[in-house]
Amino acid sequence: MMNKFISYPFSLVAYGLFFLVLCLFHPVQYLCYNLLGYKAHKRSVDLLNFCLLRILWITFSTAKVEMQTDLPTDKPIIFVANHQGLYDIIGIGWFLRKFHPKYVSKVELGKRIPSVSYNLNYGGSVLIDRKDPKQALPALKKMAEYIEANHRSTVIFPEGTRSKNGKPRAFASNGVKILCKYAPNALVVPVSINDSWKVFRYGNFPLGIGNHLTFTVHPPIEVKGCDFTFLFEQTEKAVVEGIRVG
Repeated sequence: MMNKFISYPFSLVAYGLFFLVLCLFHPVQYLCYNLLGYKAHKRSVDLLNFCLLRILWITFSTAKVEMQTDLPTDKPIIFVANHQGLYDIIGIGWFLRKFHPKYVSKVELGKRIPSVSYNLNYGGSVLIDRKDPKQALPALKKMAEYIEANHRSTVIFPEGTRSKNGKPRAFASNGVKILCKYAPNALVVPVSINDSWKVFRYGNFPLGIGNHLTFTVHPPIEVKGCDFTFLFEQTEKAVVEGIRVG
C-alpha cells in the first residue's frame, strides 16, 4: 500500500508526458510518411517508442532485452510472445526495431489514439475485428504476404488478451498457423515478456513503481520443413518456460 501511495505523483507526471509524447509525434509521423516515405516514418516511430520507454524511468522502472541468439534481417520473422500490457508493444517496437516489427492488433486501437492509431493504419500493421472472425483470415494473410515480400517481421500474441497477473493464458494456434502458411520462408521466434503487467498492477492508475521489464528473445524455428503442430508446441513451450510468475 505504501508503494501505491508513493506512486501517485510520479504516475501523474508519467501520464502527462506519455500523452504529450503521443500528441507531439502524431504530426511528426504524418509529415514523415507523406513527405519523406516509409524510412522516415519508421525512424519517427522508433524515436516515439524510445521516448515512451524512457518514461518508465519516472516510475523507477527499467526495461531491457535479452537476445539468446542473433537473428537475420534478410528473412521474414514471426515474433510470438505472451501478452502482459501496453509496454509489450512499446518494448518490442524499440528493442527489435531493426526487424521492422508490425502488429496484428485489435481494430479499436486503430481509431482516435494519437500516434498509435496512425502507426497502426499506415505503418504496415493489420487490424482485426475480434467480433468478426471471418475478417481475421484475409487480414492475417495480408500481413504474412507483406513480411514475406519485404523481409520484415510481425508480432502476434496468441493469448488473445493480456494477462493481468503475469500468468500465461493458453495459446490459440489459428493466427500463427495462417502466418506460417502464407510466409513459408519465415522464422518463428518465441519471446518471453516479464513484469510488464506490473506497470498496471493497480489498474490504469496509479502506475506500479520499481519494475524491471525484460524481453527474452529465444532461438528461432524455421517454418519451412517443420510440422506446424511441433513448431507451435515448441514455440509455446519456449515462451512459457521463460516467464517468471510472481
